[in-house]
Amino acid sequence: MSNNSFLRPSTFLLTGMPGMEGGNMWIAIPFCSMYGISILGNSTILLVIKADHSLHKPMYLFLSMLAVAELGVSLSTLPTVLSVLLFDSQEIGFDACLAQMFFIHCFSIMDSGVLWAMAFDRFVAIYNPLQYASVLTNTRIGLIGLGLVVRSVSFLIPLPILLTRLPFCRSRVLAHSFCLHPNLIQLPCADVQVNSMYGLFVLLATFGLDSLFIVLSYVMIIKTVLSIASKEERLKALNTCVSHICAVLIYYIPMIGLSMVYRFGKHASPLIHVLMANIYLLVPPVLNPVIYSMKTKQIRRGICKLL
Repeated sequence: MSNNSFLRPSTFLLTGMPGMEGGNMWIAIPFCSMYGISILGNSTILLVIKADHSLHKPMYLFLSMLAVAELGVSLSTLPTVLSVLLFDSQEIGFDACLAQMFFIHCFSIMDSGVLWAMAFDRFVAIYNPLQYASVLTNTRIGLIGLGLVVRSVSFLIPLPILLTRLPFCRSRVLAHSFCLHPNLIQLPCADVQVNSMYGLFVLLATFGLDSLFIVLSYVMIIKTVLSIASKEERLKALNTCVSHICAVLIYYIPMIGLSMVYRFGKHASPLIHVLMANIYLLVPPVLNPVIYSMKTKQIRRGICKLL
């Protein structure tokens, strides 16, 4: 048996809110509420789009993909977060931790990719509305969705494999109530440069490129809108982008903040790390269904029919 197998921990210890362990039950109330809103909201979006054939259009099909990705993120973190807060159960098996890490990051990358696809959708709708339906056919939308899934899975598979090759002889206490790659690579007592560099490559090849394409899409959208003569038509065109812009900001601002904290805020309070991670993983799945329900008349009408 190799030395690494002796230094592989059987379990990791999850952490709740640092310094607030005595109030876990009270902290669980807002967390349970947020999970409830996220699961109910995104499930409702999916049911409305599935039930109403008039919503089987590119914009709403991409919205349903976003709801699936955000449901995936919420359901990936829910078991351990609630077990820590409600039952003070802090242990998680090594393999279970790597599996959770894989699914959290996988669905997060899918989330980012769908936001880029939605930006492209808005660009095509505004730049060339007459050919919108012929450019974004259901087949092409399906291929985009499949491509986003394949991209997420293929980029993420090496992360747990690389971690299993490392010896863990330092603390086995994690900084969060779920497993994240930036946190896990701080624990081995070996050179983690390969893991760190590959993690950075995945970050740039997914979130980095997606955010660049989103910015380029909106540059082209603004350029197209400014060429429209009527002020009313310009406002109408931009109004179709408001929900998506909110979704992008809600997603990328916490993600950039979390990345900055991990790379440059090593001496920051542990509470900052925990709050940033929870905001990044919990807030977008809660707010996006609310925003799209408020801003999209067809979704509101579908919800009323469903009720």
